[in-house]
Amino acid sequence: MRPTISRLLQATRALQHENPLGLPKTGSIPRFQRGLPQKRKIPNVNKVIAVSSAKGGVGKSTIAANLALSLSRLGYTTGILDTDLFGPSIPTLFNLSSPSLSPNLNSNNQLLPLTSYGVKTMSIGYLLGSESSALVWRGPMLLKAIQQLLHEVDWSHPSLDILVLDLPPGTGDTQLSIAQQVVVDGAVIVTTPHTLAIKDAVKGVNMFRKVEIPILGVVQNMSVFCCPGCGKETHVFGGTEAVRKMCEEMEGGGTEFLGDVPLHPAIGEDGGRGKPTVVSDPEGKEAGAFMELGRRVAGLVGLPEMGKKL
Repeated sequence: MRPTISRLLQATRALQHENPLGLPKTGSIPRFQRGLPQKRKIPNVNKVIAVSSAKGGVGKSTIAANLALSLSRLGYTTGILDTDLFGPSIPTLFNLSSPSLSPNLNSNNQLLPLTSYGVKTMSIGYLLGSESSALVWRGPMLLKAIQQLLHEVDWSHPSLDILVLDLPPGTGDTQLSIAQQVVVDGAVIVTTPHTLAIKDAVKGVNMFRKVEIPILGVVQNMSVFCCPGCGKETHVFGGTEAVRKMCEEMEGGGTEFLGDVPLHPAIGEDGGRGKPTVVSDPEGKEAGAFMELGRRVAGLVGLPEMGKKL
């Protein structure tokens, strides 16, 4: 029987790193798959998009959460999968971080998503039991858990029009495993106007090109701060034209600029209290930026226009 994520967690708690996947101790040595795994679609999911940043701290998970909520508000049946096993943010962002909340299993031993604000969600954070719990996993355990989150979650009843993958920062094992295992219809790269973040965003674009995942475009987060008192605009992380220039001058062809999300205290505060901006202030200027991003992403992956869902 295949080890479940729950069994992997039990193995971690017992510190059984010598045999974390429960491989047989007798008999022949199991053969590992040679070459690349075959890409396959996630069952009951029409379109899959990845939200990524090669650099941490640029607000990627906040963008991913508000993008999923905007797609839901536009009328699409939407889900979000948190693939950041070491720093899961989706339970907090969707107000599902209570230890009493944990996913059930269906008759096929698949995890059932938890729903919040009309969006189906799944995260390893639901299985840890405590927000302060830390995973201390080696590579094989990490990759096995990623595989199960990708293929052993029941997204049916109803099936999804679109699934948003919230990727961890970087260009490492998790990103490569996802690219090799599932059909991803496009990637959204999140950056700030800061020079270091832009340099890493270029790396992120090049990574997805190498694994042949289409780049939908780049989102510039924390683009400008508007003083609520005097109305003066301040470019805290540098001029906003640098990201547009990067998109135009990318090697191997230009990359679409998907839009700006302003630096506003409410966006961070809304996410921290588990009620993202698209939900907490749906008619506000900041939510409008996310709604426009949702419309553009839906169009780029070929979803039909559904009209606004209020």
